[in-house]
Amino acid sequence: MPDYDFRAPRLHVEDALGEGAVLAATPEHANYLMNVMRLGAGDTVLLFNGRDGEWLARLAPVSKKKLELAVERLTRPQTPKPDLHYLFAPLKSARLDYMVQKAVEMGAGVLQPVMTQHCQAPRIKLDRMRANAIEAAEQCGILSVAECRDMVRLPQLLEQWDTGRQLIFCDERADEAAVLDILSPLAGKPLALLIGPEGGFSADERSMLTQAPFVTAIPLGPRILRADTAAVAAMAVVQAAAGDWRT
Repeated sequence: MPDYDFRAPRLHVEDALGEGAVLAATPEHANYLMNVMRLGAGDTVLLFNGRDGEWLARLAPVSKKKLELAVERLTRPQTPKPDLHYLFAPLKSARLDYMVQKAVEMGAGVLQPVMTQHCQAPRIKLDRMRANAIEAAEQCGILSVAECRDMVRLPQLLEQWDTGRQLIFCDERADEAAVLDILSPLAGKPLALLIGPEGGFSADERSMLTQAPFVTAIPLGPRILRADTAAVAAMAVVQAAAGDWRT
Protein backbone atom coordinates (compact mmCIF):
# COMPACT_ATOMS: atom_id res chain seq x y z
CA MET A 1 0.00 0.00 0.00
CA PRO A 2 2.31 2.81 -1.24
CA ASP A 3 2.21 6.35 0.16
CA TYR A 4 -0.49 5.51 2.68
CA ASP A 5 -0.83 7.68 5.78
CA PHE A 6 -0.88 5.23 8.70
CA ARG A 7 -0.75 7.98 11.31
CA ALA A 8 -3.94 9.92 10.58
CA PRO A 9 -7.12 8.83 12.40
CA ARG A 10 -9.42 6.97 10.02
CA LEU A 11 -13.19 6.66 10.37
CA HIS A 12 -15.99 4.87 8.58
CA VAL A 13 -19.02 7.09 7.93
CA GLU A 14 -22.41 6.47 6.36
CA ASP A 15 -22.63 9.88 4.64
CA ALA A 16 -21.82 10.50 0.98
CA LEU A 17 -18.29 11.85 0.53
CA GLY A 18 -17.17 14.48 -1.94
CA GLU A 19 -15.19 17.69 -2.23
CA GLY A 20 -16.78 20.47 -0.20
CA ALA A 21 -19.12 18.24 1.81
CA VAL A 22 -19.56 19.08 5.50
CA LEU A 23 -20.54 16.19 7.75
CA ALA A 24 -21.90 16.29 11.27
CA ALA A 25 -19.76 13.86 13.28
CA THR A 26 -21.61 11.30 15.36
CA PRO A 27 -21.31 11.77 19.15
CA GLU A 28 -19.04 8.73 19.27
CA HIS A 29 -16.76 10.10 16.55
CA ALA A 30 -16.72 13.57 18.10
CA ASN A 31 -15.74 12.16 21.50
CA TYR A 32 -13.04 9.97 19.95
CA LEU A 33 -11.48 12.74 17.88
CA MET A 34 -11.68 15.60 20.39
CA ASN A 35 -11.34 13.85 23.75
CA VAL A 36 -9.46 10.63 23.04
CA MET A 37 -7.19 11.75 20.19
CA ARG A 38 -7.06 15.36 21.50
CA LEU A 39 -7.52 16.84 18.02
CA GLY A 40 -8.75 20.37 17.43
CA ALA A 41 -9.80 22.79 14.72
CA GLY A 42 -7.88 22.30 11.49
CA ASP A 43 -6.55 18.84 12.30
CA THR A 44 -7.18 16.18 9.69
CA VAL A 45 -8.89 12.80 9.57
CA LEU A 46 -9.40 10.23 6.82
CA LEU A 47 -12.98 9.20 6.02
CA PHE A 48 -14.41 6.32 3.96
CA ASN A 49 -17.88 4.88 3.42
CA GLY A 50 -17.25 1.88 1.19
CA ARG A 51 -18.62 3.69 -1.88
CA ASP A 52 -16.78 6.93 -2.57
CA GLY A 53 -13.16 6.15 -1.80
CA GLU A 54 -11.11 7.69 1.01
CA TRP A 55 -11.17 11.43 1.69
CA LEU A 56 -9.20 13.85 3.83
CA ALA A 57 -11.35 16.08 6.05
CA ARG A 58 -10.58 18.81 8.57
CA LEU A 59 -12.10 19.13 12.01
CA ALA A 60 -14.37 22.11 12.63
CA PRO A 61 -15.59 22.01 16.25
CA VAL A 62 -19.03 23.55 16.81
CA SER A 63 -19.05 23.17 20.60
CA LYS A 64 -17.43 20.99 23.26
CA LYS A 65 -19.52 18.02 22.16
CA LYS A 66 -20.39 18.80 18.54
CA LEU A 67 -18.06 18.52 15.61
CA GLU A 68 -18.24 19.01 11.86
CA LEU A 69 -15.92 17.41 9.33
CA ALA A 70 -15.11 19.49 6.25
CA VAL A 71 -14.23 17.17 3.36
CA GLU A 72 -11.39 18.51 1.20
CA ARG A 73 -9.85 16.01 -1.21
CA LEU A 74 -9.77 12.41 -2.36
CA THR A 75 -6.78 10.50 -1.05
CA ARG A 76 -7.56 7.07 -2.58
CA PRO A 77 -10.20 6.05 -5.13
CA GLN A 78 -12.71 3.34 -4.25
CA THR A 79 -11.59 -0.22 -4.91
CA PRO A 80 -13.87 -3.27 -5.36
CA LYS A 81 -14.84 -5.19 -2.24
CA PRO A 82 -12.74 -8.36 -1.79
CA ASP A 83 -14.51 -11.33 -3.35
CA LEU A 84 -13.45 -14.00 -0.83
CA HIS A 85 -16.36 -15.26 1.32
CA TYR A 86 -15.50 -16.35 4.85
CA LEU A 87 -17.86 -18.88 6.44
CA PHE A 88 -17.49 -19.94 10.05
CA ALA A 89 -19.16 -21.81 12.88
CA PRO A 90 -19.92 -19.34 15.71
CA LEU A 91 -17.53 -19.01 18.64
CA LYS A 92 -17.84 -17.38 22.04
CA SER A 93 -17.90 -13.58 21.92
CA ALA A 94 -14.28 -12.59 22.56
CA ARG A 95 -12.83 -15.15 20.17
CA LEU A 96 -15.51 -14.40 17.59
CA ASP A 97 -14.57 -10.70 17.73
CA TYR A 98 -10.94 -11.61 17.09
CA MET A 99 -11.81 -13.97 14.24
CA VAL A 100 -14.04 -11.42 12.47
CA GLN A 101 -11.37 -8.73 12.71
CA LYS A 102 -8.64 -11.01 11.37
CA ALA A 103 -10.83 -12.30 8.53
CA VAL A 104 -11.48 -8.72 7.40
CA GLU A 105 -7.79 -7.85 7.66
CA MET A 106 -6.95 -10.91 5.56
CA GLY A 107 -9.33 -9.94 2.76
CA ALA A 108 -12.80 -11.35 3.45
CA GLY A 109 -15.57 -9.48 1.63
CA VAL A 110 -18.45 -11.50 3.10
CA LEU A 111 -18.80 -12.88 6.63
CA GLN A 112 -21.27 -15.77 6.89
CA PRO A 113 -21.97 -17.58 10.20
CA VAL A 114 -22.89 -21.24 9.69
CA MET A 115 -24.74 -23.40 12.22
CA THR A 116 -23.23 -26.87 12.55
CA GLN A 117 -24.01 -29.77 14.85
CA HIS A 118 -21.11 -29.10 17.22
CA CYS A 119 -21.47 -25.31 17.52
CA GLN A 120 -20.61 -24.00 21.01
CA ALA A 121 -22.18 -20.55 20.68
CA PRO A 122 -25.20 -20.65 18.37
CA ARG A 123 -26.18 -16.98 18.77
CA ILE A 124 -24.71 -14.27 16.61
CA LYS A 125 -25.13 -10.53 17.16
CA LEU A 126 -24.94 -8.99 13.70
CA ASP A 127 -24.48 -5.47 15.07
CA ARG A 128 -21.44 -6.58 17.05
CA MET A 129 -20.04 -8.49 14.10
CA ARG A 130 -20.41 -5.44 11.83
CA ALA A 131 -18.83 -3.18 14.46
CA ASN A 132 -15.78 -5.44 14.54
CA ALA A 133 -15.64 -5.53 10.74
CA ILE A 134 -15.74 -1.71 10.64
CA GLU A 135 -13.04 -1.41 13.30
CA ALA A 136 -10.75 -3.73 11.35
CA ALA A 137 -11.35 -1.78 8.13
CA GLU A 138 -10.62 1.53 9.90
CA GLN A 139 -7.38 0.30 11.42
CA CYS A 140 -6.00 -1.46 8.34
CA GLY A 141 -6.69 0.99 5.55
CA ILE A 142 -9.43 -1.11 3.96
CA LEU A 143 -11.85 0.86 1.78
CA SER A 144 -14.86 -1.48 1.98
CA VAL A 145 -16.63 -3.00 4.97
CA ALA A 146 -17.29 -6.72 4.72
CA GLU A 147 -20.94 -7.75 4.33
CA CYS A 148 -22.21 -9.43 7.50
CA ARG A 149 -24.89 -12.05 6.83
CA ASP A 150 -27.41 -13.83 9.04
CA MET A 151 -26.57 -17.31 10.27
CA VAL A 152 -27.63 -20.26 8.11
CA ARG A 153 -27.61 -23.99 8.80
CA LEU A 154 -25.00 -26.00 6.91
CA PRO A 155 -27.47 -28.21 4.95
CA GLN A 156 -29.39 -25.13 3.80
CA LEU A 157 -26.16 -23.40 2.84
CA LEU A 158 -25.06 -26.31 0.65
CA GLU A 159 -28.52 -26.73 -0.89
CA GLN A 160 -28.61 -23.08 -1.96
CA TRP A 161 -24.96 -22.79 -2.94
CA ASP A 162 -23.90 -20.90 -6.07
CA THR A 163 -21.91 -23.64 -7.79
CA GLY A 164 -19.85 -21.05 -9.63
CA ARG A 165 -18.04 -20.36 -6.36
CA GLN A 166 -15.69 -23.06 -5.06
CA LEU A 167 -16.06 -23.80 -1.35
CA ILE A 168 -12.83 -24.67 0.47
CA PHE A 169 -13.26 -26.34 3.82
CA CYS A 170 -10.61 -27.15 6.37
CA ASP A 171 -10.82 -30.87 7.09
CA GLU A 172 -8.68 -32.30 9.87
CA ARG A 173 -9.14 -35.73 8.26
CA ALA A 174 -8.07 -34.68 4.77
CA ASP A 175 -5.09 -36.43 3.22
CA GLU A 176 -1.78 -34.75 4.09
CA ALA A 177 -1.27 -33.48 0.56
CA ALA A 178 0.58 -30.28 -0.30
CA VAL A 179 -1.99 -27.55 0.34
CA LEU A 180 -0.53 -25.19 -2.25
CA ASP A 181 -0.83 -27.88 -4.91
CA ILE A 182 -4.52 -28.34 -4.03
CA LEU A 183 -5.30 -24.63 -4.07
CA SER A 184 -3.21 -23.34 -6.96
CA PRO A 185 -5.64 -24.61 -9.67
CA LEU A 186 -8.37 -22.50 -8.03
CA ALA A 187 -6.53 -19.21 -8.60
CA GLY A 188 -8.71 -16.59 -10.28
CA LYS A 189 -11.98 -18.35 -9.42
CA PRO A 190 -14.64 -17.07 -6.98
CA LEU A 191 -13.83 -18.68 -3.63
CA ALA A 192 -15.29 -19.24 -0.19
CA LEU A 193 -13.58 -20.63 2.90
CA LEU A 194 -15.38 -22.62 5.60
CA ILE A 195 -13.98 -23.11 9.13
CA GLY A 196 -15.81 -25.55 11.37
CA PRO A 197 -16.52 -25.55 15.12
CA GLU A 198 -14.12 -26.46 17.91
CA GLY A 199 -15.48 -30.01 17.94
CA GLY A 200 -15.08 -30.40 14.20
CA PHE A 201 -17.71 -31.35 11.65
CA SER A 202 -19.92 -34.35 12.37
CA ALA A 203 -19.63 -37.45 10.20
CA ASP A 204 -22.83 -36.52 8.35
CA GLU A 205 -21.64 -32.96 7.75
CA ARG A 206 -18.27 -34.09 6.50
CA SER A 207 -20.01 -36.52 4.15
CA MET A 208 -22.24 -33.73 2.79
CA LEU A 209 -19.22 -31.55 2.17
CA THR A 210 -16.92 -34.11 0.59
CA GLN A 211 -19.65 -35.34 -1.78
CA ALA A 212 -20.47 -31.88 -3.15
CA PRO A 213 -18.73 -31.23 -6.50
CA PHE A 214 -18.11 -27.56 -5.65
CA VAL A 215 -16.21 -28.37 -2.42
CA THR A 216 -12.44 -28.70 -2.00
CA ALA A 217 -11.05 -30.10 1.26
CA ILE A 218 -7.67 -29.00 2.55
CA PRO A 219 -5.61 -30.04 5.61
CA LEU A 220 -4.02 -27.45 7.89
CA GLY A 221 -0.90 -29.30 8.88
CA PRO A 222 -0.07 -31.88 11.55
CA ARG A 223 -1.40 -29.96 14.56
CA ILE A 224 -4.94 -29.39 15.81
CA LEU A 225 -5.69 -25.66 15.69
CA ARG A 226 -8.27 -23.65 17.58
CA ALA A 227 -10.98 -22.33 15.28
CA ASP A 228 -9.79 -18.72 15.47
CA THR A 229 -6.19 -19.78 14.80
CA ALA A 230 -7.34 -21.99 11.92
CA ALA A 231 -9.13 -19.00 10.41
CA VAL A 232 -5.93 -16.93 10.17
CA ALA A 233 -3.85 -19.89 8.94
CA ALA A 234 -6.39 -20.91 6.30
CA MET A 235 -6.97 -17.35 5.06
CA ALA A 236 -3.22 -16.87 4.63
CA VAL A 237 -2.82 -20.11 2.70
CA VAL A 238 -5.83 -19.47 0.46
CA GLN A 239 -4.82 -15.88 -0.31
CA ALA A 240 -1.23 -16.87 -1.05
CA ALA A 241 -2.07 -19.86 -3.26
CA ALA A 242 -5.26 -18.75 -5.01
CA GLY A 243 -6.32 -15.30 -3.80
CA ASP A 244 -5.29 -11.68 -4.06
CA TRP A 245 -1.83 -12.18 -2.57
CA ARG A 246 -0.81 -13.65 -5.93
CA THR A 247 -1.29 -10.34 -7.76
